[in-house]
Order: sequence, then structure tokens, then C-alpha cells
Amino acid sequence: QVQLVESGGGLVQAGGSLRLSCAASGSISSINVMGWYRQAPGNQREFVATITGGSSTDYADSVKGRFTISTDGAKNTVYLQMNSLKPEDTAVYYCYARLRREYTVRYSDYWGQGTQVTVSS
Repeated sequence: QVQLVESGGGLVQAGGSLRLSCAASGSISSINVMGWYRQAPGNQREFVATITGGSSTDYADSVKGRFTISTDGAKNTVYLQMNSLKPEDTAVYYCYARLRREYTVRYSDYWGQGTQVTVSS
């Protein structure tokens, strides 16, 4: 069994910062991709950032230059440093991982439960 647990969400004023964390636990053989998606009320879930192989990053245009994704491989944890936050960043942020369970050949996708980020004007 695999679980992704997010933390670090909260309420912050525009221009402020938050740091999200997501720890993957369970019988994991390897992790290929970890990242973050977000969903605002009435909207579809959208891509925010991913990190592949612990080093190769990809960002949505809307967050480039403001957000930074990183990992701690020893802890199977991914972080999202969110700076210069805007009200339009308000959403539930979901952790994502593409990983291989122990004794399994194929990679599968897993999602966390989400953490609320609210940015006030």
C-alpha cells in the first residue's frame, strides 16, 4: 500500500510564501516522478510542477519564477516552495507520484488527499 500525505497549506496574504510538503510512504520500489497539481472550486485540476529523476523540473507557465519544486530522495518527499503568491493561486493542492511498488514492474500513479492554500488580496 502507498500513501501520499501533504502538509503546509494555509492562509497567506498576496505576496507571501508557503512551503508544501508531501511524503510518500509504503512498499515503494522506485519513484520516477513527483509533483503538484491544484484545483480551485468550479475548475478542473491543473498541472503545477513536477520533478523527474530527482532533478529534472517542469512548471506551469502561471507559476514559473515563483514556485520551486524539490525532493528529498532519502525521505521520498517532494516540496513546493511558493513565493509571491497571488489570489489566483488559491486552490487545493494535490501531491502526485508516479512510482513502482515493491515486486511490481509497472509504474502507477498515486495522489494525495490535498491541502488547502488560500491567498487573500
